[in-house]
Amino acid sequence: MAGFTGRTSSLIKYNDRSLKDLTTTPAAAGGGGTGALVHIKTLTASGDTTLSFVNGTDGVVLDDTYPIYKFEFINIHPSGAGSEFQVGFRDGGTDYDATKTTTVFYAYHFEGDQATTLDYNTSEDLAQSTAFQDLTVASQIGTDNDEGASGEMTLFNPSSTTFVKHFMSRINYVDDTSDPSPISVVCHVAGYCNVTAAIDAVQFKLDTNNIDLGKIKLYGIKDA
Repeated sequence: MAGFTGRTSSLIKYNDRSLKDLTTTPAAAGGGGTGALVHIKTLTASGDTTLSFVNGTDGVVLDDTYPIYKFEFINIHPSGAGSEFQVGFRDGGTDYDATKTTTVFYAYHFEGDQATTLDYNTSEDLAQSTAFQDLTVASQIGTDNDEGASGEMTLFNPSSTTFVKHFMSRINYVDDTSDPSPISVVCHVAGYCNVTAAIDAVQFKLDTNNIDLGKIKLYGIKDA
């Protein structure tokens, strides 16, 4: 190109900043916010009964460092058939029994295109309960290679001692035992921990069986 002097850093800009000045990238898509996504911790399952993220332990941060935290679930696989993936929150002490209220809906589609469903699940939601919340409903996770669960959960402002702590999850998984063909399920859970104390730890487990394989990644999302 005639007259081109190679000053690309002054020609290509992002939010009025030249590329040479950028040190972080915007957060990836996924509804978690507009700030930078910072990896905090990865837990890898190997026959574990629980996977826990505890603030101040093993490099985990769950405090006012970030206003939003995101958990990514990658191929969560049970050690035995018929499992549901669950979450519990801790607001001090040792038990994951923070009071919560939730709403749950799901959709599924048969692999053989026999039918599809969108439904609200009243049997899986909680009302001011200290129980663990099921993040997979309607159908259980099996042990075949194509039956793992993957998705994400976002937790908002866990360190607040003023507001409730909202969380939302979205998980896809396969039930290979469904008749007449396997089904792909997507489950959405939204709710809040109705406590004034800060949430300082989050624990994931299966209602039956251990977590045989899979990873959970924790990220913090900075303010824009």
